[in-house]
Amino acid sequence: MDPEVRTVMDLMESFFPRPSTGTISIADARAQIVAGSGALQGDEVASVEDRLVPGPDGNEIPIRVYRPSDAAGLPVVVYFHGGGFVLCGLDTHDGLCRQITNAVDCVTVSVDYRLAPEHKYPAAPRDSFAVTQWVVDNAYDEGWDGSRLAVAGDSAGGNLAAVVAQMCRDLGGPELALQLLVYPVVDPMGTYPSHTSNGRGYFLEQLDMDWYHEQYFATPADGIEPYAAPIRAESLAGLPPAYVVTAEFDPLRDEGEAYGAALQAAGVPTTVARAPDMFHGFFNMGAFLPGAKASNDGAFAALRAALGA
Repeated sequence: MDPEVRTVMDLMESFFPRPSTGTISIADARAQIVAGSGALQGDEVASVEDRLVPGPDGNEIPIRVYRPSDAAGLPVVVYFHGGGFVLCGLDTHDGLCRQITNAVDCVTVSVDYRLAPEHKYPAAPRDSFAVTQWVVDNAYDEGWDGSRLAVAGDSAGGNLAAVVAQMCRDLGGPELALQLLVYPVVDPMGTYPSHTSNGRGYFLEQLDMDWYHEQYFATPADGIEPYAAPIRAESLAGLPPAYVVTAEFDPLRDEGEAYGAALQAAGVPTTVARAPDMFHGFFNMGAFLPGAKASNDGAFAALRAALGA
C-alpha cells in the first residue's frame, strides 16, 4: 500500500470505534462517529432540508434532501449510507452527499433507514425501497424529475442500493437509470479470497463483518435471502445498469467484483472499477487521496451520463 494511503488509513483506524471488540457500546460508537465526521467539511449546496417520509411499517423515515440549485426538473440520486447496517447516518455521509449533488447536478436524497440490532433485516431494505418509491410518487410536488432516478450507496448502503434495484424490478417499482454500488456487501454469508487476504490490517476486518452480520440478521438463513444477498437472486436479468466500485485492499473486493461479473453475465450493462491502493471507506476522501478523487470522478461521470445531467 502506498505510504500516503497507509497514513490516512491509520488515521481513520485511530478514531473509528469498533463495537465488535466489546470495548464500546453501539450507542457510544454511533455518537463518536457522528462527532468525528464533523471534521470533514462538505461542499456548499443551494439548499439542505431534513424531512420525514412515511415508512412501510407505520414508521417515519428521516431523509435529507440536497439541491444544487433552484432549477426545476433535476434528476434524483437516492443515497444509502454504509456502516454495517448498525452505524452511521445522515450526518456521517453529509459531505459525500453534498459532493454528489454538485458533481452530478442532481437532487440527492439521503436515507436514514432503520438500523440493527434494534431493527433487524428486512427493516433496512423495506425503508430504502419505500423512500425510493416516495421520491417518484412525489416528484411533481417536489419539482424534480422522477423519471431520471438512480440509487447509490457504499458498503452496507451498496447492498441496499443493489437490493432496491432488485425490488424495483420485482415489485413494479420505479425504473432506475443506474445503480452505483461502492464496495458493496452482496453475499454476507459467502466466502471469498479477499475476505482472507484483506481480512486483517486494512481498516475493515473480517471479524467486524461477522459481527455486523450477527447484528443485522435474526438467523443465518436470513443472510442468504436475495434481498439480503443480492448475488443469490434467482436471476439478475432485467436489472438497471450498474457501476461497481471496489478497492484493492478491501475484504469486500472479491464479492463486489463477483457481483459485477454476474450482472454482466446476465446481460446487465455493468462497469467494475477497482481503485488501486485504496481501502474500505476511501470513497469520501477525494480531498485527501488522489486515488479516491479519481474513483469519485469515474463514478460521478457514470451518474451524469445515466441521468442525462
